[in-house]
Amino acid sequence: GSQYTSKEYRDAIKKCGVVQSMNSDGGRCHDNARCESMWARFKTELLYDRYDTKSMTVKELKTVIWRYFMSYWNNRRICSANGGLPPAAKRRKYYDSQPVAA
Repeated sequence: GSQYTSKEYRDAIKKCGVVQSMNSDGGRCHDNARCESMWARFKTELLYDRYDTKSMTVKELKTVIWRYFMSYWNNRRICSANGGLPPAAKRRKYYDSQPVAA
């Protein structure tokens, strides 16, 4: 990842009008670590060795991806960072613990 934080790289992509996905100082790519981890898990759990994505239509890919996130990732996939709860369950638990507004 250090090549993506170099001044030369940042200057080159700026010329092309590309906005880099890291902090504005261009030096802390770890800001993206959680998101990168999620995408890596998604590709490993859903796509690799399961689908021939090159032969799928965009509509088929969108459907598979939508189902993965909306059904499995949010509602059934255990997340150690959430105390072993899927994101939707963790969110529900949080909101259930909040006092009701008058």
